[in-house]
Amino acid sequence: MRVAIISPIAWRTPPRHYGPWETVASLLTEGLVKEKIDVTLFATGDSLTSAKLRSICQAPYEEDKAIDPKVWECLHISEVMEQADEFDIIHNNYDFLPLTYSGLIKTPMVTTIHGFSSPKILPVYQKYNATTHYVSISDADRSSDLDYIRTVYHGIDISNFPFNENKGDYLLYFGRIHSDKGTWEAIQVAKKVKMKLVIAGLIQDRRYYEEYVQPYLNDDITYIGCVSPPEKDSVLSNAYALLHAINFNEPFGLSVVEAMACGTPVLAFGKGSMPEIIENGRNGFIVSNIEEMAQRVKDVENISRKLCRETVVKRFSQEKMVKEYIEVYKEIVNK
Repeated sequence: MRVAIISPIAWRTPPRHYGPWETVASLLTEGLVKEKIDVTLFATGDSLTSAKLRSICQAPYEEDKAIDPKVWECLHISEVMEQADEFDIIHNNYDFLPLTYSGLIKTPMVTTIHGFSSPKILPVYQKYNATTHYVSISDADRSSDLDYIRTVYHGIDISNFPFNENKGDYLLYFGRIHSDKGTWEAIQVAKKVKMKLVIAGLIQDRRYYEEYVQPYLNDDITYIGCVSPPEKDSVLSNAYALLHAINFNEPFGLSVVEAMACGTPVLAFGKGSMPEIIENGRNGFIVSNIEEMAQRVKDVENISRKLCRETVVKRFSQEKMVKEYIEVYKEIVNK
């Protein structure tokens, strides 16, 4: 089977720091290669892969501001479509834009919907609903207006996340610095329980950071920036718990799974996919507000860090994700 994987070009595949869609595209690509699938990855020219790499945009547009995103997105996607007949299936990890080419090619396309940035993009998905195939990344992140071939949870390379059976002495916030992700809420929880809080992630909303995060920074509440993979492993594995006080319906949440892989339990607001990932009392707690999250911090003592990791091994491994996508490919091609 010949598979084309379309990865975004906002960041390198895999990303140096931030880039969840590029992370998943990379994990899938490398996993498929291990399964002896003939894979071509369409990504930025500086991407790293054991598959065949094709690129039209040499650097990520988020790292090189001289690159016009719209121009190079169009060139990137057209590069795939103009070579579509070389492949048995095209796997789109680049949102709705590649769908607009799908009626012009014969090669079947499957699109992993990594989340809906806005209801305004739904018309594109609706137009191609009957002629392409959609995979959701959680049951919660499905639109009633669309049909889906399957839900496939993201998987991670568990070997990259060291297990630490010892509880740390700080709470952790790991994710975009944005009101959606609840940075301010995590700070309030840490203040209530009088524990140290480490904040790590990309500042996506500068004004939010300056108004709701920066004023609270001190010796106990620290912002360490956007961390690279080795630093990420350390900060995740040495935490007491991850605080995921989200204010939106999280489609999946890679940082939640990555924390649990290190043995770190997660306290999360019960929005979006969180009830599908977190089992109360086993690998963390689902809560409703800041006060309840603060109350549950002490209960983390009773959670087995070993069980947190076992949950990820069983449900969210790279191998499991790859196996399920191969089944999806076969189902589509056999039609």
